[in-house]
Amino acid sequence: MAVDPISILLGIGSKVIDKIWPDPAQRDAAKLELLKMQQSGELAQLSADTSLMIEQIKVNQAEATNPSLFVSGWRPGVGWVCVAACGWNWIGLPIAKLGLEIYGQPINLSPADLTEMLPILMGMLGLGGLRTIEKLQGRASK
Repeated sequence: MAVDPISILLGIGSKVIDKIWPDPAQRDAAKLELLKMQQSGELAQLSADTSLMIEQIKVNQAEATNPSLFVSGWRPGVGWVCVAACGWNWIGLPIAKLGLEIYGQPINLSPADLTEMLPILMGMLGLGGLRTIEKLQGRASK
């Protein structure tokens, strides 16, 4: 027997709604909104997104358990490079500038460009899920 992910999500959503809203009128309104989401296809999209995330987690787990450093080490390597850049910008650079100024050799040292590194670091830390929350709340452009 095949498992319907939309029905599972609908059942979980109903149980969560029952626990969050003690007022029957609010609870019924929330359940009606959940049914509207199901009918409009948003619940199917959410189910597809969840399935995709679960598959990505499986890939991440397989990579992390691989004995080869080239397979399991790339993610920590990228993370440490991002951490080093952040450390340089916020700790190393000010200390180096101060030390060179005190020593009498002021040099114009540039900070690392974090515009590309911070999104990578945030994604690695799992903060990319905020986009899903925005989509659920209807605040994000589609």
